[in-house]
Amino acid sequence: MEALHAVLFIPLLGSLVLAWTGHRDFARDLNVGFSLATFIAACVLTAEVISQGPVFGWHREFFIDPLNVFLVTLTAFVGLTTAIFSRPYMRIEQDHGKMTPRRLRLYHSMYQLFNCTMLIALTTNNIGIMWVAMEAATLATVLLVSVYRTAASLEAAWKYFILCGVGIAQALFGIILLYMAAEKVIEVGGDDALLWTNLEAVKDRLDPNIITLAFAFLFIGYGTKIGLAPMHNWLPDAHAEGPTPVSAVLSGLLLNIALYAVLRFKVLTDGALESPLAGNLMMGFGLFSVVLAAFFLSRQRDIKRMFAYSSIEHMGLITFAFGMGGPLATFAGLLHMTVHSLIKSAIFFTVGHAAQTAGTQLMEEIKGLIKVSPTIGWGMMLGALAIVGMPPFGVFASEFLILTTAMREQPWATPLLLLALGVAFAAVFSRVQSMVFGDATIRPLAHPPALLPVFIHIGLGLLLGLYIPPYLDGWYRQAAGMVGG
Repeated sequence: MEALHAVLFIPLLGSLVLAWTGHRDFARDLNVGFSLATFIAACVLTAEVISQGPVFGWHREFFIDPLNVFLVTLTAFVGLTTAIFSRPYMRIEQDHGKMTPRRLRLYHSMYQLFNCTMLIALTTNNIGIMWVAMEAATLATVLLVSVYRTAASLEAAWKYFILCGVGIAQALFGIILLYMAAEKVIEVGGDDALLWTNLEAVKDRLDPNIITLAFAFLFIGYGTKIGLAPMHNWLPDAHAEGPTPVSAVLSGLLLNIALYAVLRFKVLTDGALESPLAGNLMMGFGLFSVVLAAFFLSRQRDIKRMFAYSSIEHMGLITFAFGMGGPLATFAGLLHMTVHSLIKSAIFFTVGHAAQTAGTQLMEEIKGLIKVSPTIGWGMMLGALAIVGMPPFGVFASEFLILTTAMREQPWATPLLLLALGVAFAAVFSRVQSMVFGDATIRPLAHPPALLPVFIHIGLGLLLGLYIPPYLDGWYRQAAGMVGG
């Protein structure tokens, strides 16, 4: 369990150290160092779980199983690559006067704290601690979104705080209701009634009426954090006004953690109820999010807002897949969750450098990227092709599985999904094509951009479309069995 201790304590230590030294020149390297150490610890933890099976920690308050172990590694990996990307990005922001020493210290410290809270939310066995970690992640990202201290960034951070604060309050009420149902059937009582493993063991004995109400509040609360429509309004503003590394971890990581929480509660609800209430709610809101976001994509002028709506679309698609249930749909949802994290964060890496190169986030003013910086241009083009579902990238494989399963299980939804995916493809591809291949109107960056993370992420997304490694395939199958039956 030393690996679990390291996974949780390294980013916490990094946050404390960078709170004092985050304004110095070596802080960018220190941020990468702490993120690398966290990733190595996550890999060791994953190897332990693969060889030994599920493990507990800290008097059963933490629990690692096939559903969360690879999400831990994915979170640590994207946290590392985003830290690498932020080194030159924040240096350029500092040169442009957007980042003062005080803001840099806040950014680096809150970045590590954000990683810590996400890892706690993933690994805890206590649904109360999970809620606290999600709230702490919200507070950390509020500070990150508002780090520029402009009127627009402060407004976006305030909107994010209010909407997600209301949502997380609904989730708290759902947890209270779940505790009410659990303490009646769990003999030991107390904190043990909040342990997910104890709840899962007695899920068929929980009061169906209380569980129905509890899941409704939990789904609304954590669905707000996922960015599901109509609770999605915070997400485009937070992406557009915060630093681009924050946009990358919001889309690539935070949305996954909130959806992971919903999946845990879906397992309990399915066990307690004889009706497919949880699945129907997830399918309805997921499909609504896909359709709404697809049509809003074509109306955006800001490049970060456009890809923020793309995140809403994809999270809606993943939620729909999990709502359908069954091993195949759940397998597809887990695969799509993985490739979306990799590809969307890679896209935001290229978007950040492109916006710095052009000095604006307006798409009509970003032209000729492939002539000015071929690596940025090709990175953005490949990332866009991957995220819209072009074969042979992993997004195509997961979307194909979701659509074919929907044709068999939910044929009424298939035309809506195909229409939304077609609209999203046209909107994203047309905009990115003009930015990459248009007449050059911008100048190169003063400092070389960090594009290695871009092509590593895209390469992994391509690999998952062609071949899934055995360990990852085994995780998908075990996790799909746990969630989808």
